[in-house]
Amino acid sequence: MRHVRIERKDADQLRAMRVAGLVVGRTLARLAEAAAPGVTTADLDALAAEQIASAGAVSSFLGYDGGIGLPPFPAVTCISVNDEVVHGIPGPRVLADGDLVSIDFGVSVAGWHGDAAVTIGIGAVSPAAAALSATTREAMWQGVAAAAAGGRIGDIGNAIERSIRSRPGRHGIISEFTGHGIGSAMHMAPDVPNIGRRGRGLPLLTGMALAIEPMVTLGSAAVVTRDDEWTIATRDHSLAAHWENTVAITESGLWVLTAEDGGEAELTARGVAFGPLGD
Repeated sequence: MRHVRIERKDADQLRAMRVAGLVVGRTLARLAEAAAPGVTTADLDALAAEQIASAGAVSSFLGYDGGIGLPPFPAVTCISVNDEVVHGIPGPRVLADGDLVSIDFGVSVAGWHGDAAVTIGIGAVSPAAAALSATTREAMWQGVAAAAAGGRIGDIGNAIERSIRSRPGRHGIISEFTGHGIGSAMHMAPDVPNIGRRGRGLPLLTGMALAIEPMVTLGSAAVVTRDDEWTIATRDHSLAAHWENTVAITESGLWVLTAEDGGEAELTARGVAFGPLGD
């Protein structure tokens, strides 16, 4: 098996990541409040840029080239609407009643990164769209709850997959894009797939921080890349949703760095140890 270097953080480094995580979580909450019919995706990106500046943070997305020579990403948020899965570029698009919008956002503070995503219904969305977002959000929390020290990466993907498959209806689970390690860089080893087998993959160790992010569709999991070279959309034009949080594995449990309460409510509801290190 190829050796993979995993960055394990000490308590002070995880506390530093928590600072970045709170900027991310609070900004996403602000964007969710502002997203409404008549607002453009560029308006939301500008608001996020203001939040970054006021927090003294640095965008993790602006100028990012994916490490594979893509055009530098031109915004501080990824905003993906309806059949767009991820990496949508903000612009003049006007949000309309019934749209399903996924916003992915990341920053660094003092060199430490946080990354999260939410899916927002604009105005009155269809029951199917609301259910898709709820299914994806629940799968994310099931994946987070499975990130226990002593387990394996496959436990996370298995929990995500089982959660989605337990819901009625047809769902596509995007496998071409995964969660990832995070810390002194936005994207680090290990990859965190959204499907998997229990007990397989790299071990989960204290000091690891992971961005867990299921992307789910109401149809096929097949995707296409739009002409801008960034936006990923469903091939069959079905709706997509994306939820993400950054979670740290501590000596005493799990600490969701991008959640305002550290993930306490969701983890406790699932019988999982909450392990904050102090904000």
